[in-house]
Amino acid sequence: MNKAARLIDEADALFVGAGAGMGVDSGLPDFRGDKGFWQAYPPFEKLGLNFVDLANPAWFERDPQLAWGFYGHRLHLYRDTIPHKGFDILRQWGRAKNAGYFVFTSNVDGQFQAAEFDEANVVECHGSIHHFQCVRPCSQAIWPAADTQVDIDETTFRASAPLPHCDKCNTLARPNILMFGDGRFVGARTHDQERRMSQWLSQVRGKKLAIVECGAGTAVPTVRWQCERLATAFDSSVIRINPRESQGPNNTVSLPLGAAEALRRLDDLLTAKR
Repeated sequence: MNKAARLIDEADALFVGAGAGMGVDSGLPDFRGDKGFWQAYPPFEKLGLNFVDLANPAWFERDPQLAWGFYGHRLHLYRDTIPHKGFDILRQWGRAKNAGYFVFTSNVDGQFQAAEFDEANVVECHGSIHHFQCVRPCSQAIWPAADTQVDIDETTFRASAPLPHCDKCNTLARPNILMFGDGRFVGARTHDQERRMSQWLSQVRGKKLAIVECGAGTAVPTVRWQCERLATAFDSSVIRINPRESQGPNNTVSLPLGAAEALRRLDDLLTAKR
């Protein structure tokens, strides 16, 4: 813990990596294993469908009410969830750094934006549930979900008409999320975010970079790989906060804790140093 606090304190810039575990302390389900998913969505256990099965774009053609029942419920859940205090701590650390901060997250929940992180400093590598695209897609258009409401039967998790639609061709819309086996994801928004991150990383090259990774597991290791690559490129360490999977390469500082607790304890140490 002391080593992690020192790395953060001495850094010129902050890079935050975040996986599904980051949102657990806000009360969001992490879908860890089939049982965890079915606890959040009991009707899908009866259908024998797990998270990987449902997070597939084919459902928007095969059974749109089922697809939008799942994603519509998540859209409303994420809108109503208040980010935990750990987000505030990370934002304060990042804004205090001379060279600023950047966030790289596999989460589609928009929690960083809800916690008032600068939109221009966030990469959502799997897209965002708060943005829609055409199912086909008929164009490369991506638009905000804004106040779109999806009426869902809480006993079956099926959606009722009218379902979100594309204004250009009037066919079905879907979240701008990179799903499993997804060849129709419109990646322009994510690519723009990644371009801005690359520019920022070029600007902070040669500076001390603190890399704080929260709740990124091995099941979908995109965030872990990104943080480990940066640690090597910047001759730094990954401060890996994860209650179950905090292990990593030799340059890993392992903190086997939940995100909210670990960040609070680190902030207490940093405050005591000042």
